[in-house]
Amino acid sequence: MVKKIKKFIKKIGLKRTTVVILVFCAMFAVLIQRLFSLQILHGEEYAENFNLSITKERTLKGTRGNILDRNGKPLAYNQLSYSVILEDNGTYDSTREKNLTLNYVAYELLNILKSHNESTDITFHIVLDEDGKYAFDATGFTLNRFKADVYGKAKIEDLKKKQLNATADEIMEYLAGEERFGLVNKEKPYTKKELESHGLPESFTPEETLELVKIRYILSTNSFKKYVPVTIATNVSEETVAEIMERKDKLQGVDITEDSIRVYDEAESFASIIGYTGKADSEELESLRDQGYDYSTDAVVGKAGIEKEMETKLQGKDGSETVFVDTMGKVLKIESDSRKEPESGNDVYLTLDKDLQRITYDILEQKIAGILVANIINAKEFKVEDGMDTAAIKTPIYDVYNALINNSVLDISHFKEDDATELEKEVYERFQQKQSEVFAQVKEELTKENPAAYKDLSEEMQEYQSYIVNDFLMNKKGILSKDSIDSSDSVYKAWTKEESISLKEFLTYAAGKNWIDISQFSSEDEYLDSNEVYTALADYLTESLADDEGFSKILYKYMLHEDTISGAQLCMLLYDQNVLEKDDATYQALKSGSMRAYDFMINKIRNLEITPAQLALDPCSGSVVITDVNTGETLACVTYPGYDNNRLANNMDTEYFAKLSQDLSGPFYNKATQQLTAPGSTFKVVTVVAGMEEGIVNDSYGAVCTGQFDKVANAPWCWLHSGHGYMNAVSGITNSCNVFMNQVAYDLGTDADGKYSDSLGVEKLMKYANLFRLNEKSGLEITEVSPKMSTSDALRTSIGQSDLSVTTSQLARYVTTIASRGTSYQLSLLDKVTDSKGEIIEDYTPEVKGDMDVADHTWTTVQEGMRGVAKNNASLSSLSVSVAGKTGTAQEDLTRPSHALFMGFAPYENPEVGIAVRIGNGYASSNAVDVAKDILRYKYNLADESEIVTGTASSADTTTTRND
Repeated sequence: MVKKIKKFIKKIGLKRTTVVILVFCAMFAVLIQRLFSLQILHGEEYAENFNLSITKERTLKGTRGNILDRNGKPLAYNQLSYSVILEDNGTYDSTREKNLTLNYVAYELLNILKSHNESTDITFHIVLDEDGKYAFDATGFTLNRFKADVYGKAKIEDLKKKQLNATADEIMEYLAGEERFGLVNKEKPYTKKELESHGLPESFTPEETLELVKIRYILSTNSFKKYVPVTIATNVSEETVAEIMERKDKLQGVDITEDSIRVYDEAESFASIIGYTGKADSEELESLRDQGYDYSTDAVVGKAGIEKEMETKLQGKDGSETVFVDTMGKVLKIESDSRKEPESGNDVYLTLDKDLQRITYDILEQKIAGILVANIINAKEFKVEDGMDTAAIKTPIYDVYNALINNSVLDISHFKEDDATELEKEVYERFQQKQSEVFAQVKEELTKENPAAYKDLSEEMQEYQSYIVNDFLMNKKGILSKDSIDSSDSVYKAWTKEESISLKEFLTYAAGKNWIDISQFSSEDEYLDSNEVYTALADYLTESLADDEGFSKILYKYMLHEDTISGAQLCMLLYDQNVLEKDDATYQALKSGSMRAYDFMINKIRNLEITPAQLALDPCSGSVVITDVNTGETLACVTYPGYDNNRLANNMDTEYFAKLSQDLSGPFYNKATQQLTAPGSTFKVVTVVAGMEEGIVNDSYGAVCTGQFDKVANAPWCWLHSGHGYMNAVSGITNSCNVFMNQVAYDLGTDADGKYSDSLGVEKLMKYANLFRLNEKSGLEITEVSPKMSTSDALRTSIGQSDLSVTTSQLARYVTTIASRGTSYQLSLLDKVTDSKGEIIEDYTPEVKGDMDVADHTWTTVQEGMRGVAKNNASLSSLSVSVAGKTGTAQEDLTRPSHALFMGFAPYENPEVGIAVRIGNGYASSNAVDVAKDILRYKYNLADESEIVTGTASSADTTTTRND
């Protein structure tokens, strides 16, 4: 056929080029005809029916597993909620148009959230500080990783020096500028018409700028997956959902998605164990990914407690599905065969008993409140005299009034707000007068020619100056550099130890030694000599201290003591600021003076309307650990005070977090596993076991207690100064006789030649402390500090003093070992892990760390001694269940009450539970005993719950005589 065509062409004489031209003309004619048909004849019809579809993989979030107690009662679970999501699904003619469009969407979204009292939930490490300035809220790796993300660097090492050292202000200027998100455009400013057409104001407030940058920043992190949405806000209200859905057609890329929030039951009593969840930071993501786990950038992870410890067990697995969307992101179709179902995380069961934990927390709070009430006196001051028994220390009511301000029960910053009450305004006016007077005095001390030495100042002025140097310049501002100061310097010693120089002399000297960072109060290019540095610093202090809350609190303290403000006024402010529920009759009674502020505060503490934790006075904390002595499982692990972890999970309440962080009662500090104190007389069981196992103590061994051990100089007194008389091993434990324990320690430290060696005595005692594993962590799967073993002073070590210190959890393992006659467990909070169908994946059984090689007669002896303690105790002997135990009082600060301790087990004949109780600065061990008693009453159904947990302070031991 081809040959025939060639012959035809030759025959008619056409050239080859002519043929090619003809072919192209024919093809062009066909193309023109087709275009005419598509655009002219059928153009409108095709345009109406056309939809550009884009294939997109949508993530289906897997739900987090539940945390339950030993009986399957929920402690942490998920609840349906709604989240606001945003994706960049637009097409733009220019970067300028893109920024204007996305900034409008972000601005409108922000206004909707604000109108419903909602906030964004975006991890972004810049905040507005109390001065309204941009500041970082992270340090170290997390901050550097954030900077790398901001500047688009894969590794921190890739950052340029300027980027690595960028300030919060510089990063905000960069992100808000035309190079990134274009909130402002300095090179080509937006016209008024452009802004109006995009619904944007001419300028933004610093807060608006921060929030808009946060939204644009989180959206930019998905720029490589343009159609993958990011979460802007979580757990939003139905009103927010309704408004967004109503305006969705004008809010490009905005949508509402079903989500879940984490909910915690019995939050306060369990928070220290369960912890909470939150958005993963860079460091956490890197760590999890290094372990081989696939976590998305916006993953929610455990931040503390069991949530963190069991993160990879609890975390669900995301699913996915393929969808087709139009240019506006609207889903057109879901590909039927593409769905990969998400998987729920595993459920974690704890060994804890939910009800026992809750009851124990309430019992502990009631007792602490009772001790506090019993020791408050109606006085301005209480002076601790030399040699005074710490059990005689009292709390003056003015300390209670001051605590309302000092621990931020009252918000002093609100006193100056426009909506402040008349009383708040009156108090603030008096504060301003006091502040003006004090600033004049401080400035005089800073500027006059011959200021007084620190030791010659009034107590009030000393407190102001100490705060200026230690708290303000050194800790808060870093102006006085700790790293630069030479602690051996004679002038530094003259200020800190001898107190023989003035503040002016010290700061002038510090300036000359370059201990002061001048960058915060002078420009970088300004050279100042030491005198000029000091002058600039003095001016800076008087200006910046005006807004410093810590300094203001000291001013209020002295206003109170000078009666410039009254306790009654502070009590009334509790109602003004809604700390207490409105009570007009009581308010008027306080105002008229018919009710004393002292009686009011005692009543509110007694009824737990004002709690010990809020006041942060002695005592304000405590802990209890309860074990199953036959398995090593932990039935309760309580620390007081707790906190509401619901307010930290999901969209974190940052104000609440900040308040908890600064709370003087230390709610984030787990008193059961992180607080170290001397074990006191609870250690005496170790001393007796050591004596018996070393062949020193037997049934005929004894010591005569005359009130003080007399074979070593400066030996500790026995608590019974008149002496116990003859004591053996059993009665030595029962009566907690120091002299008996000292005799055992002395004999342990006496060598074959009859020579006493303190170090040998300590070595022998520590040998048995180590056998009890008191030198190790207890094994609980949450943060726990290591104990400290004694290094000297065998006599004081034998009675649980010296430098020996342990946690309540470690005391709990110790008493569990005693109750089980030598079985030492690795305590555990974990019971089992199951999948979503209830199938057991992992079963946790506490590990037996070892069985002590101790004679049966030794166990019988120490247990009999502990049984004697309970029989001689009115609280424990009244129980219908038999108890064995050992009390302890740990004295660590002569100006504060001693710590109260108790450890015990029950029933005595066939032990089931072990209990360790500690009340920090709880005065007497009998108070710890009362806590254990009420726990056993509940545990063994010896009283109704309503009789045990009354919601009011329980009575406390007010005697000043120790018995251990």
